[in-house]
Amino acid sequence: MKLSQLADDLAQTGGDDDPEIAGLSADSRSVGDGFLFAALSGTRADGARFVAAAEAGGAVAILAAHGAAIESRLPILRADDPRHAIAVMAARFYGAQPEQVVAVTGTAGKTSITTFVRQIWASQGIAAASIGTTGVVSPSRDEYGTLTTPDPVALARLMAELASEGVTHAAMEASSHGLDQRRLDGVRLAAAGFSNLGHDHLDYHPDAESYFGAKMRLFTTLLPKGAPAVIFADDRWSGRAIEVATSVGAKVLTVGRNGGFLTLKRLEHQRHCQVAEIEAEGRIHRIVLPLAGEFQMSNALVAAGLAIATGVATDAALAALETLKGASGRLDLAGTTAEGAPVFVDYAHKPDALENVLASVRPFTTGRVVAIIGCGGDRDRAKRPMMGEIAARLADVVIVTDDNPRSEDAATIRAAIMAAAPGATEIADRRSAIREAVRRARAGDTVVIAGKGPEVGQTVGDITHHFSDHEEVRAAISETGR
Repeated sequence: MKLSQLADDLAQTGGDDDPEIAGLSADSRSVGDGFLFAALSGTRADGARFVAAAEAGGAVAILAAHGAAIESRLPILRADDPRHAIAVMAARFYGAQPEQVVAVTGTAGKTSITTFVRQIWASQGIAAASIGTTGVVSPSRDEYGTLTTPDPVALARLMAELASEGVTHAAMEASSHGLDQRRLDGVRLAAAGFSNLGHDHLDYHPDAESYFGAKMRLFTTLLPKGAPAVIFADDRWSGRAIEVATSVGAKVLTVGRNGGFLTLKRLEHQRHCQVAEIEAEGRIHRIVLPLAGEFQMSNALVAAGLAIATGVATDAALAALETLKGASGRLDLAGTTAEGAPVFVDYAHKPDALENVLASVRPFTTGRVVAIIGCGGDRDRAKRPMMGEIAARLADVVIVTDDNPRSEDAATIRAAIMAAAPGATEIADRRSAIREAVRRARAGDTVVIAGKGPEVGQTVGDITHHFSDHEEVRAAISETGR
């Protein structure tokens, strides 16, 4: 594709050169012959510093912001918003996307919702994919990922690959980072969803309002006018989200106890499932959701709303809820002790998510709730005492251990949690902490290991060691004979 075609209406070029573009990248290390290099200014580095490296790698053009100090013999494209420009250029370059793409934002529930939407579509014989924290799942692939929302070039390439594989429907997570950094700006959306808003990423966003504003960009900027916006109606931020989506002309569909599109009329909690009565189109549907935790019912309602909004019949979408499988690492039953105590692994690493998961196991726990918690290093420090307070309030036994300390001192992280969790036990080594929780569990108890979910590594310093909560639970149960 010619540079002029790629840049049309997105960026200005000062010369007459119009090279053929063979690829795009914002990382000088991955630039190849014929590439456009996007010299973006980031939180840690300025892409302008790597222009020479990009030239050496074979770049034939540079994209930069107006005013960015760049010296190069190559054509320089200038854009008001180069992050937006590279996302749209990447979509133009790779071309095809699945016919129906939905994106879900919110603090908690994004992974489960996108996974559920894919499963509902698949139940109707639709070739569907999900993209998010746990990676990419489609009829032809199941790949573990590292980013909730991939970078725009990788995302555009992935969309084209999925389309070429025959995928017609895709559900993806839209993180606040991804939205703020314009990673989804090249995606053609058919519908969007909102789950909730809690305390998270305030190491990146200056305050909760900025965090909310980044989330709402999904509706204000990316969702086409008149397209469906499925919003969970029972969160404290729901009213604000509804106002924002309504103000930009979205077709707002609310779900939940206070929802008007799918109304949760009644919910009965059982040990490994929930029985719900859901009102839709004037009829009551009795649904048995094979997942524990009211938060999972909330996620399922948003997913059903998105499936219906993209063409699935209401009866079929709700019936499909009875066959859902939980997303990896989301209240995932990793094992059961000999005395019958279930041991769940959950990805909850945010205050609201931890509160949801601990509250969700209480209704079917006749004994004690035993919780293992920790917090990651180099992340929002304000949530550490919040996590400790929630665990101390909602669990009967709390063990504080290491998560991914990264470059921080692990003991300092644990101390911040312990300060708000009186009576908690501190066990630095996560393997030992899991064994202690399993050892303490008695008949009627429920064990929740929070924080890492499906991860298979633990990052200490700059080294990631193999570590799986699921594997450690199975080993602990086997070793204790319980």
